[in-house]
Amino acid sequence: MQKLFDDTRTYQPGDPELEIIGDRAKLAQWRHKGVGPAYYRLGRKIIYQGTDLNLWADANRHEPTGGNL
Repeated sequence: MQKLFDDTRTYQPGDPELEIIGDRAKLAQWRHKGVGPAYYRLGRKIIYQGTDLNLWADANRHEPTGGNL
């Protein structure tokens, strides 16, 4: 399966690549609620690893059921 994020990279809120899953406010809301992708809190800085973002995206992938139209 194709990866949405670079596994070898780290991302921070505000990086344009993160807009695919949500803006800065949405990511903050998810962290507050304890949902969304795994992250590191280093002091006041938030860091997302590409591998964690890809795992989270894969876990939220939905296959079409091929239902009747």
